[in-house]
Amino acid sequence: MVKLEPFTEEDFDLLISWISTPELMIQWSGAHFEFPLDHVQLAKYISSANLDTSSDYIFKVMANDEIVGHISLGRVDRVNETARVGKVFIRPEARGKGYASEMIHQILNLAFQKLKLNRISLGVFDFNLPAIKIYKQAGFQKEGLLRQTNKVKNDYWSLIEMGILKEEWQAGSGLMGIQSNV
Repeated sequence: MVKLEPFTEEDFDLLISWISTPELMIQWSGAHFEFPLDHVQLAKYISSANLDTSSDYIFKVMANDEIVGHISLGRVDRVNETARVGKVFIRPEARGKGYASEMIHQILNLAFQKLKLNRISLGVFDFNLPAIKIYKQAGFQKEGLLRQTNKVKNDYWSLIEMGILKEEWQAGSGLMGIQSNV
């Protein structure tokens, strides 16, 4: 079982160590940060997050008392009851153990149960088949393809837009009794 806990300054060095190439930076955050990731950028990233009135919730993912990943729920729009999952990362040594699926269920539990949102979206590069599989298993549906959105070296990467509605989450795997500590 994973727990989502607020991402803090004490966690910066570990995340920086995970984001080791410009390509990995883009895959993790799109154009949000510049490579190399550093304390200044991360301090700005968390400066207004995790507050009751915030539009961003930023978490480290804990399993067996160690940090295994990172995830955020951003662009929380309380009027339209929407938000966006982003900056999803499971450290390489922790992959294949089910942590990604659990953290997606946790973030959806936060969004739909605690924050009472109606729609959650995310973007994933079309070559990231393991992530796409996890999102589909959680109930996300493909809503579109944004072709060649990012130029990475001499290649163009395309982004799949996915979304899930509260009613779909409730009808599917959303109410499996996964507990959230957020």
